[in-house]
Amino acid sequence: MIRLPKNEGLNIIPFIDIMLVLLAIVLSLSTFIAHGEIKINLPQSENSNSINENKDKVSILIDKENKFYIEGKTTSLEEIKAKFDTIDSKTLVELKSDKEAKFESFVKIIDILKNKNHENFQILTEQKR
Repeated sequence: MIRLPKNEGLNIIPFIDIMLVLLAIVLSLSTFIAHGEIKINLPQSENSNSINENKDKVSILIDKENKFYIEGKTTSLEEIKAKFDTIDSKTLVELKSDKEAKFESFVKIIDILKNKNHENFQILTEQKR
């Protein structure tokens, strides 16, 4: 058996420090990943419509930078057009647009829906308080 001199040994304090820093990094990153929601401020309306929990629906979102999202994934207008070629005209389309987004972006989505003869959609707003 090898014996170390009394004053020499394995110093684990730097190892513990490194592990605590790594733990802090992992915990802070996991909170960003868990909240992977796209933040938008919906316009307010006195007659806000309720969200339908229909399983056959497509959710389109426009954020304040006028970026388009389908089901939470960034997309382009061409991909939205292609998506409407593949879905049934009876499928519900939920439209959410940030109140700071350009109206032109919203009109482009409505135009795509009209060109595809898709009239089953709802515009989501926030209940005015």
